[in-house]
Amino acid sequence: MAGRAPPLHLGLTGGIGSGKSTVAALLATHGAAIIDADAISRATTAAGGTALPAIAAAFGPQSIGADGALDRATMRAQVYGNPGARQRLEAIIHPLVSQEIERQTRAAHQAGHAWLVFDIPLLVEGGARWRARLDRVLVLDCPPEVQVARVITRSGLARGEIESILAAQASRAQRLAAADWVLFNGEDVSVRELGVQIDILARRLGL
Repeated sequence: MAGRAPPLHLGLTGGIGSGKSTVAALLATHGAAIIDADAISRATTAAGGTALPAIAAAFGPQSIGADGALDRATMRAQVYGNPGARQRLEAIIHPLVSQEIERQTRAAHQAGHAWLVFDIPLLVEGGARWRARLDRVLVLDCPPEVQVARVITRSGLARGEIESILAAQASRAQRLAAADWVLFNGEDVSVRELGVQIDILARRLGL
């Protein structure tokens, strides 16, 4: 429609276990189109995923499980604590993720959404590559000990594995420094309380 304001591009980020999926769902109730970079990334490594041939060539056939998808436990053991291996994996996956994000962005624009939420776990780690595409950044802040407890509960990963993941991500201070807005989602914050904060944010944005 002529004269329609361009949609707001809001980046959503936070460390593992910070509650990004919950907040994204709340944002969607206000009409936001959610573009989930993590879900897109997982699709590239699911059975038949576009990243699998290159991953098998780079890391060996043992990196693909019997179900035809990426063997995440095997890959995790190779990547975390090994920056070179992580960079090789990212060089395969990131371009594919970027292509799908662009496709979904165009579709959301065409559908007339007033705002798009880019759920990007590694937004801060990506530096200017992501920030240049966003109007604002919303950071979910969470104490590391709460993150660890949540991930143990939902995934069954060992504490040491989770701590390795946290160490490979941006620090809490780095995320807060990149934020335009911060939502605190500690141990005692309920979904209802998060919803109230999202309502306030939506009103401030006129959405």
